[in-house]
Amino acid sequence: METQKKFKVVDLFAGVGGLSYGFAHDDSFKIIAANEILPNMAKAYELNHPAVKVYCKDIAQFGIKDLEKDFNIKENEIDLVVGGPPCQAYSTVGKRLIDDPRGKLFQEYFRILKELNPKVFLFENVKGLISMNKGELFKTIISLFETLNYKVSFKLMNAADYGVPQLRERVIIIGTKLKSSFLFPEPTHYNPELGESLFNDLKPYLTLSDAISDLPFIKSGEESKLYSSEPQNEFQLIMRKNAPVTLSDHNAPNNNSNMVKLMEALPDGGTPLDLPEELRPKSGFANTYCRLWWNRPSTTITRNLSTPSSSRCIHPIAPRPLTTREGARIQCFPDHYKFYGSRGDKNLQIGNAVPTLLSNALKESLKTHLING
Repeated sequence: METQKKFKVVDLFAGVGGLSYGFAHDDSFKIIAANEILPNMAKAYELNHPAVKVYCKDIAQFGIKDLEKDFNIKENEIDLVVGGPPCQAYSTVGKRLIDDPRGKLFQEYFRILKELNPKVFLFENVKGLISMNKGELFKTIISLFETLNYKVSFKLMNAADYGVPQLRERVIIIGTKLKSSFLFPEPTHYNPELGESLFNDLKPYLTLSDAISDLPFIKSGEESKLYSSEPQNEFQLIMRKNAPVTLSDHNAPNNNSNMVKLMEALPDGGTPLDLPEELRPKSGFANTYCRLWWNRPSTTITRNLSTPSSSRCIHPIAPRPLTTREGARIQCFPDHYKFYGSRGDKNLQIGNAVPTLLSNALKESLKTHLING
């Protein structure tokens, strides 16, 4: 019996592998190559995807010549390119995006699409990309993709709608040269605060409790390598599949006594306005020095997930910020997934990633699209 052809994938701006996670764990796909400029990010990707050739270099130095040399792959032989160029470099670029040096990272993504001419591409970015330059930048990006003869569609997707215990919105752009139309995945979960009557076929959003309640309760400066309980739900079962006996990266920063007092005084979901006057920080209000909610999804986590003064990241019960392992759970990286470097390096790898369950949902839709042709 003939083995089904594997769809060939190239991963750009690969990070630690969140966006390509679903494709890496489906036998219908083969990730040929990944590009990532940051050495510790690239090392982490290699640790988790040893079969993938990782090119740790500036994307401007990566392209079809590498794939021809190392794999004898030529134009038209890649089925799918995925990637999410960091948006900061072109956040103020005008209509001449492709000619503007501030648009370098997008420009390189565009160049590689032009060189490889894949059947389909997936472009991921922050929600704010849609409104930058009063929407002109986004229109320009879509138009540029269309100059390569792709049929382009996009959707603002909330990761929580796909079983991720986190409210994290991302714009997803899909371009295709296939005859069939691409259909975005339908949500599998809903926000129970909106009421149940309209969402009978969906599951309620996963909460932070659903995600991390089996991880040990630790305080500032403490560490634990043992789970506190057996898996409490299906999500935790998935996260702990093939996990080592000992837990890694579940250690809390050693915050000073004043910061610990501040965090102890915060109620579930609390902000500095809930604190006694003497404990309130002198600056940095808005969404900083805030507790998460135990029975709601996490807010969007960032690279500073272990810093109390950063975006809402204080544990709902313990007087400390999130640990690296808790951040990984919120991004749906299983407990066997390896990160590399210092705490800051690992948190950057996690905070910059696409949640793996969102990747998996997109993978399923792209798989159907590629099979249908």
